[in-house]
Amino acid sequence: MKFGWIDIRSVSPEHRPAIVDAAIHARLDGIVDDKPDVLSTLPPTVRKVYLPAPGAPRAAEKAARTDAKHADKNAEKNTDKNTEKNTAGNGTELVLERLATQAELDAYRLRAPEDAGAAFVHVVDDPTLRLACASAQVLPYTLVKFQDPTKIPLEIVIAAADKSPGQIVCEGADLDEVFVILDVLEKGSEGVMFAPKDAGEVFKFAELLRARTPQLELSTLTVQSIEHSGLGERVCVDTCTHLEKDEGILVGSFAHGFVLCVSETHPLPYMPTRPFRVNAGALHSYVMGLDNRTNYLSELKTGSPILAVGTDGRTRRVVVGRAKVESRPLLTIRAVSEDGVEVALTLQDDWHVRILGPGAKVLNCTELKPGDQLLGYVATDRRHVGWAVDEFCLEK
Repeated sequence: MKFGWIDIRSVSPEHRPAIVDAAIHARLDGIVDDKPDVLSTLPPTVRKVYLPAPGAPRAAEKAARTDAKHADKNAEKNTDKNTEKNTAGNGTELVLERLATQAELDAYRLRAPEDAGAAFVHVVDDPTLRLACASAQVLPYTLVKFQDPTKIPLEIVIAAADKSPGQIVCEGADLDEVFVILDVLEKGSEGVMFAPKDAGEVFKFAELLRARTPQLELSTLTVQSIEHSGLGERVCVDTCTHLEKDEGILVGSFAHGFVLCVSETHPLPYMPTRPFRVNAGALHSYVMGLDNRTNYLSELKTGSPILAVGTDGRTRRVVVGRAKVESRPLLTIRAVSEDGVEVALTLQDDWHVRILGPGAKVLNCTELKPGDQLLGYVATDRRHVGWAVDEFCLEK
């Protein structure tokens, strides 16, 4: 999980207590301020991060480092000996060194704490970008702020520090930028610093940091029957992502059972491959999305998030570029799980529409016969407007 720092330097005094309480309640990693006396009032359950104001006297910074060392020792004394110390929330404090040149980084490394060396670099041009890269390669923590809105400099810093043990923290101006930062180069920075307007934004920030897709336990489904269903509307889901050969989306007629429909990544005669596309099924079908929620295929549109799922159960968030609805002959497949759960899927009745079986085997839907095995997902939840609910619901 990514970690987050709440920046309270610009927060008004009347909003500060609520924001600090929210940060602690949300179990965020750290709180950043330029006032050591304010940081000293925080509990040991949150990391206190001191970022000196520009031009702050070195004496104040030295005092903050001393206070941090004493606070950390006290926190260790108060820690249950049977509880493993968590570096992401143990009261450990950091003092960020403001760096502007490579010479300053070299000098800082000679006096930096061995395990807590940390720096702040404001990237405004190529020299400061190279400085940020160098800091991220040699220091445990590097906080970076970028003057320009492009994310290319962040990509460069992340790439430069990819094999380094240090952690990059990127400042996000608002929640929209935080969302983007977390996905830069598919991995984002390890941490994000954000200055919220109120306590509500603190909790939204925490949710963004924790938004990770789950590993799913896929099931083997055995085909019971296939039948031609006649004309209906089916949906092609075009994602904004290149899907892998063993990857697709989970689609089903019932909220409790899904079949893994593969993308058009595998070669077909008469047409080019389209690795972004899944010929998913009839428009009434459910598709598995984020946070254990489903949507009807008919509801998908440009910008809708859904889950891409691999045959090993790995998942990732992908975005729909468009959903294309067209009238086509349809085919209904009925299958059953090893536990006896019935699953159904209605697809376009055409040989080139494919689904995945065990071992990532690619199966043409029109060639299926009773006894064939598919990959799918069986859920215990029932659904109401896509949300999982604990209620009686019969689907057939």
